[in-house]
Amino acid sequence: MLELENINHVALIGSLMQQMCVYLAVAYMLSKTPLFAPLMQVTVRLPDKLVCYLVFSGFCVMGTYLGFQIEGAIANTRAIGAVLGGILGGPGVGLAVGLTGGLHRYHMGGFTASACAVSTTVEGLIGGLLHIYLLRRHRADRLLHPMIAMGTTLFAEITQMLIILAMARPFDQASRLVAHIALPMILSNAVGAALFMRLILDRRATLEKYSIAFSAKALRIAERSVGVLMQGFDQKNCSRMAKIIQEETGVGAVAITDCERLLGFVGIGADHHIPGTPISSQHTFQAINNNEVVYADGVDVTYRCSVSKDCKLGSSLVIPLRGEGNRVFGTIKLYEPKNKFFSSINRTLGEGIARLLSNQILAGKIEEQKRLLAQTEIKLLQAQINPHFLFNALNTLAAVIRREPEAARQIVQDLSTFFRKSLKRSGTEATLKDEIEHVDAYLRIELARFAGRLDVDIDIPEDLLNLRLPAFTLQPIVENAIKYGVSQMIEPGRIAISARRESDQLAIVVEDSAGLYKPSPESGGMGMNLVDRRIKIRHGEAYGIEVSCEPDQWTRVAIRLPAEEELVTC
Repeated sequence: MLELENINHVALIGSLMQQMCVYLAVAYMLSKTPLFAPLMQVTVRLPDKLVCYLVFSGFCVMGTYLGFQIEGAIANTRAIGAVLGGILGGPGVGLAVGLTGGLHRYHMGGFTASACAVSTTVEGLIGGLLHIYLLRRHRADRLLHPMIAMGTTLFAEITQMLIILAMARPFDQASRLVAHIALPMILSNAVGAALFMRLILDRRATLEKYSIAFSAKALRIAERSVGVLMQGFDQKNCSRMAKIIQEETGVGAVAITDCERLLGFVGIGADHHIPGTPISSQHTFQAINNNEVVYADGVDVTYRCSVSKDCKLGSSLVIPLRGEGNRVFGTIKLYEPKNKFFSSINRTLGEGIARLLSNQILAGKIEEQKRLLAQTEIKLLQAQINPHFLFNALNTLAAVIRREPEAARQIVQDLSTFFRKSLKRSGTEATLKDEIEHVDAYLRIELARFAGRLDVDIDIPEDLLNLRLPAFTLQPIVENAIKYGVSQMIEPGRIAISARRESDQLAIVVEDSAGLYKPSPESGGMGMNLVDRRIKIRHGEAYGIEVSCEPDQWTRVAIRLPAEEELVTC
């Protein structure tokens, strides 16, 4: 215990500064833990407030324990914890921290015990009141300013000295104590609070730089890799993807595998890690079988190349690629050479890249399924060509072949054109011109069959002929108009096909003169339903087929699609 007569201001300031350095060293070590995260921002959530209370209460107690006993008093840096707890956590946290630190000081005894307990609580409230004041003035950014922390702590320590003078007895001893410890404690606590806040800001700045660097790399990878793996999870695309990742992350090497083979490898060791060869790494098997990230740093977890003993790679990070149901369908592997350790950003980025690749591959599979579905629907439409249509066409041909050979030749030519366009069309899109030619070949045969009892009117503006629409859109609609409409009439019938542009939409209308349409769940047959469903899947519920009817007068089928840009022709 020091005697007041032996106290030297400079020596006491030096001692308190040493104590403050220990204080800050502990704070620095704490900054490397998750507990420090809530302290790097203005604390508003209850769990964060609890962490703030626990941390700064601990610093309050530590400041008292590290203090110097001076005739029943303690010269300390306790105020740093109380004031910063209030500044960052608000008045509730500041009061709780101050009470905790004050009660702890009170139980240590001394003629200033009561005064120090009260003053520590008041210091926490001072920090909390500043918190409220700056928030109400929308200046929350000022709460983390080191000079604000310094000024507030300086004011709080002056307030503590006044409380000691007001409460501690005997007064003579209290006044002599304050005269000796006021300057050292005010300076050390104020400077310590400013340095502590500076530590918080530096830590936050480091994390922000980390986040910016992470985001920049992730964005560049995302921009460069758009659609690469959607084209297929194969060696060519995986090699392209591995090259992009290696160039953006700067790691030693990048590999992509499925669950059996290496599909792509770029970087150090490319001479012996050959795409297409079976997986041989136990770390990769572990990641696939256990659906977990495997990090072999070469120290805690040994890394050794399973292909070549002379390989220069010294560590690897293996991340599973996951698909539907969280099932593993492959891995992405990042490597560093033996003379370089993994940076934290690349380890974290690796998991983000794995999610990006998984989503791309999953999207690619969905697109492939859509493409196959579209192809299947086209095959269904092709297969739906009514056998009776062929029989009717052949019967018509047999009827006219002797008496009208030229007409028969035309029927054969039209039949050939119709089947060629029906059976050889492999794409999912066509131009309106293609659809009209297909329908025209069909109608020419039907005109011959109906022998003057069918009239056809096609009115398509020239500027619409190159607009796109799903293949096999018109023929099933026209076939329905004849099969369920005109063919049921005793008198001659009429089919009218027209098209027009309505703002950004293409409207195609097929109308028959029968007026026999009756709505039902299965009305229109499979062909019309497939056409409607394909349009809605491709373009949305706003588009598709609408059917209206005036009984015994007409049935009108309107097809609505986006007026998409014309196909480029060479």
